Amino acid sequence: MNLILSTISPGLIVLIVVIVVLLLIAASGFRVVPQAQAYVIERLGAYYKTWNTGLHYLVPFFHRISKKVNLKEQVFDFDPQPVITKDNVTMQIDTVVFFTIADPKLYTYGVDKPIFAIDKLTATTLRNIIGDMDLDETLTSRDVINSRIRTIIDDATDPWGIKVNRVELKNILPPSDIRDAMEKQMRAERERREAILRAEGEKRAKILQAEGYKESAILEAEGFKEAAILKANGEAEAIVKIQEATAKGIELIRKSNADEAVLTLKAYEALAEMSKGQATKIIVPSNLSAVAGLATSLAEIVKEPKK
Repeated sequence: MNLILSTISPGLIVLIVVIVVLLLIAASGFRVVPQAQAYVIERLGAYYKTWNTGLHYLVPFFHRISKKVNLKEQVFDFDPQPVITKDNVTMQIDTVVFFTIADPKLYTYGVDKPIFAIDKLTATTLRNIIGDMDLDETLTSRDVINSRIRTIIDDATDPWGIKVNRVELKNILPPSDIRDAMEKQMRAERERREAILRAEGEKRAKILQAEGYKESAILEAEGFKEAAILKANGEAEAIVKIQEATAKGIELIRKSNADEAVLTLKAYEALAEMSKGQATKIIVPSNLSAVAGLATSLAEIVKEPKK
């Protein structure tokens, strides 16, 4: 072993070491760019190219990675900003900005501290928009404010390679005295609506009750009417039946050729029936023979058609 080492010259050893170091340096130049990221590469201090997802080779001593850019959608919640409305009400509003990096090169070289720049741009834009609106309009126009801020910021950040997707107003905080006044106003409005609803309910209940009484009276009157009609119809039918029965009775008497004794007996029966009535006075012939004569006359009348 000592013999082999003694036969290798020092220059060859140095060369071998240099080759090994160069191989290690050359091998270290391979880079893999992960998904949803981009690398901005510089050559000798100047922009060279942008690496997307995949395997790349970085030439040692000539190239360097200037910036690793995240291409995912990013969210930043900025601190509340004091703004003044058109009617001179100062309130605190904080915003949330959703954006993505559309151009890694512009994002790297377009602006220094891009997040800080977006924060300040959002604050100034918000002040300009709120300054043209009063308090009530500000509280009820979130969508309009969000849309206007997003449009303005998106146009302003195009040179920075940033695409603003959404801007949301997270909180709108008026002064405490304004909040107290708004709560009292809302409480009064709720009480007013409650009173209106209660009055409308009572009115509707009285109307329904009156309609119920009306329908009940109408139905009762119709019932009395129908009962009277049915009663009258029944009495009329009873009278008709009685008259028909009387006619049949007379017809039977006429057909039976009743003698004087039978007619006299019938006359006595009629007088008995008359005595059972409600009349307080009954006229009885002084001569009961007249009754028989009357019965005989009736018999003659009955027999007359046969002649």
